[in-house]
Amino acid sequence: MFSDPGYSNGYCRPQEGGAAPEHGALRPPHRGRGRRRGRRGRSHDPADSPASGGAPRVADSEQGVEQKPPPCTDFDMAYFHSYAHLGIHEEMIKNARRGGRHYVPDRVRTETYRTAIMRHQSSIAGKVVVDVGCGTGILSIFCAQAGAKRVYAVDASDIAVQANEVVKANNLSDTVIVLHGRVEDVEIDEEVDVIISEWMGYLLLYESMLGSVITARDRWLKPGGLILPSNATLYMAPVTHSDRYSDSIDFWRNVYGIDMSAMLPLAKQCAFEEPCIETISGENVLTWPHVVKHVDCYTVTLGELESVTTKYKFKSMMRAPLHGFAFWFDVEFNGPATSPTSNQVSSSFIESSNNQSTDVSQRKKRANPSEALVLSTAPEDPPTHWQQTMVYFYDPIDLEQDQLIDGSLTLTQSKENRRFMNIHLEYT
Repeated sequence: MFSDPGYSNGYCRPQEGGAAPEHGALRPPHRGRGRRRGRRGRSHDPADSPASGGAPRVADSEQGVEQKPPPCTDFDMAYFHSYAHLGIHEEMIKNARRGGRHYVPDRVRTETYRTAIMRHQSSIAGKVVVDVGCGTGILSIFCAQAGAKRVYAVDASDIAVQANEVVKANNLSDTVIVLHGRVEDVEIDEEVDVIISEWMGYLLLYESMLGSVITARDRWLKPGGLILPSNATLYMAPVTHSDRYSDSIDFWRNVYGIDMSAMLPLAKQCAFEEPCIETISGENVLTWPHVVKHVDCYTVTLGELESVTTKYKFKSMMRAPLHGFAFWFDVEFNGPATSPTSNQVSSSFIESSNNQSTDVSQRKKRANPSEALVLSTAPEDPPTHWQQTMVYFYDPIDLEQDQLIDGSLTLTQSKENRRFMNIHLEYT
């Protein structure tokens, strides 16, 4: 077996002493009502005008609080501004979007959320809902259609202005209140029964929008309230992808009969120095997946998001070149009664080196769809706009069947910009 922890996969440079490669930061953009002042959140679709004949939908008055919210940085402003562009929201709603080299169906995301809302209609009808990072307001409208008494649609991006117009056009202004601002900075003068949010980023935690959901939960959610989705799991697995390597690298060995192999080092750097968002298939995956992190939205804390570390051990199922690692995630839409109640579940998954047990648990989870509604971004499932996050090596490694691959992975929020993520990957 290979035993050189200095192998570098495009994102990290090997450090002295055989330390693992650092895989550069993933860079973002992504997507929160009440009055200004609040907690953390990704927001994008807010309200701009007062509701007619009532209290303002958005108020600017500051209210005294025990703890000051984190300041809105230039990075935050750039992030919010990126979500003001309609193209991002179009990608997340439309039947297809341009993703890498493929058109990726995106109906899966929206229809799963609508199904989850209707499945939990008894918990939503007549209740108060907050939509964190509401974007165009589509999830807020689904909740209103499910009979919600009131929906606070919160978003810090200027797309909130259009969301408010969408709400008006659908005659839902009496139900859906759009709040233009960060979850940290808006005020809602009542407790809420339900929090819904499409907070997931690439690699699940990229863009840090989960922090906004945590803030909304701690500020407003009633005891026993519902959070959709309720929990999430991030996976990783080694992959082989010869076509991708050939397209990006081997192409330069012979260009119109000209030897351009001198371009190979630059080609590898340009193609693989950062994580890639691509769609692969189950045939590219060499082993059972490993659980990197399980997130219980009812109990997760902001501190848990700062750094995630796991050790892994894989056994290759076939003889093939190893080109890197793929990451994907699942989210489930359960009520608080069926959500994990402690981190013991997470730890038992993460600490297990038997990846077959991980797969068994996955198959058991999906065996009865009535038990849990799952939105999956796994390679074997219908593609979504998240696709998979790929970490490629500069050069492939030849694997034999049953060969072991072990190492560790650390994901940390960037200190310069918490919406970026640093990937530190070690492997042997």
